[in-house]
Amino acid sequence: MTDRDARARVHRLAARVRPPALPDHDITDVAESAVIAGLSRSWPRRAAVKKPETDLDALFDPALDDFPDELLPFHDHPRYLALDESRRARLRAWAWIAYNRNVVDIEQRVVNPGFGLILTDVFGVGPSDTVQLGVLQATVDEQYHTLMHHNANAVTRRRRGWALPDAVLPDCRTVREHDAAVARAADPRSAALVRFAYTTVAETSISAYLGLLTGSERLQPVNRSTVAVHRRDELCHGSLAGELLRMLLEVFDDTDRDALLDALAAGVEAFTGGDLTTWEAILRYEQIPGADTLLADTAERAATEPVVQDCSAIRRLCTDLGFGDDLDARWPYPRRG
Repeated sequence: MTDRDARARVHRLAARVRPPALPDHDITDVAESAVIAGLSRSWPRRAAVKKPETDLDALFDPALDDFPDELLPFHDHPRYLALDESRRARLRAWAWIAYNRNVVDIEQRVVNPGFGLILTDVFGVGPSDTVQLGVLQATVDEQYHTLMHHNANAVTRRRRGWALPDAVLPDCRTVREHDAAVARAADPRSAALVRFAYTTVAETSISAYLGLLTGSERLQPVNRSTVAVHRRDELCHGSLAGELLRMLLEVFDDTDRDALLDALAAGVEAFTGGDLTTWEAILRYEQIPGADTLLADTAERAATEPVVQDCSAIRRLCTDLGFGDDLDARWPYPRRG
């Protein structure tokens, strides 16, 4: 497809309804999105990395929980309820350590490599200086988020006096399936499409994942603060990722577009699906009585319950561009509501 054809296609699509969750912008400009320009201009005011650092030790309250009990996948199982409070407290701390480890691994091994594809123009779309600036700012944000979550784990270990070593934890499901999908790709371009799709799913959905930890008054202030600050940045990153997806879908040929839609659906399933491998490792390490029964019962119940259900931004974008039916045919979960 030539540049002239690409621009003509964008003009034909300009009249379609835009996704309500994303800011208004001029979608007739392929080279430079007003959404990305706005995000870039606001970065010095909004980005967590530009704010003064918080004294995490001063925020830490040892009387409060490190993780919401109700978000443990086995919180109401008799074997968990039979444990004494000290053991349950350690499992809640482990849940927070694992949560942060998952976030860090997704940022470092999925998101930033995907953003790098735009910066190196792997897809040959010629991103403008504004697009590159927005992506570079996002990658700086992600590095700082990694530091934030690392520091949150460090203060938990230090103030609780528990080792809770990262070495116990396996890779999370999102990272495992991302790496496997990249390895299965037939060629470098196919691998790049997979990487970009997983990055898009992560960046448009992770705010919902982070939002799971913002509602409990029993939650440690350090933890609540870490998640809230990260989530504020990710709400902006979701718009950025959506615009990058739009940019590529507009100019890809049918072969690349089909491959990208396939990878998006796989990414949704990898990001939202349940995974007990981490808990299996933790329960074994902690020598929890009846761990096998606890895990088996939990797995049976969790098999059909997505951890995060809100991946609607991707669906809205694809629908807006005329590819909603194509995506729905691949969607891993039934439409809700």
